Amino acid sequence: MKYYTYILECLDKTLYVGCTNNLEKRLLQHNESKYGAHYTKIRRPVKLIYSEKFSTLKEGRQCEKEIKGYRREKKLKLINSLNIPI
Repeated sequence: MKYYTYILECLDKTLYVGCTNNLEKRLLQHNESKYGAHYTKIRRPVKLIYSEKFSTLKEGRQCEKEIKGYRREKKLKLINSLNIPI
């Protein structure tokens, strides 16, 4: 199974970091269902601006924790290193 650490850009331009084993389903949940995180429910729509794939949940969660510790500027540098305009 594959696991993904991801960053979403919310409508208010804030960033949300998460981890999942089904990126498409989770993105739909963040945008459309009651199962999205409360943070993103009140900041819809959100768009996926970064994702990284891992082979274990442990690796994905470690990356998520690391990115959550970054200041906004460092998160933007990570996103920009992939040439993803936001």
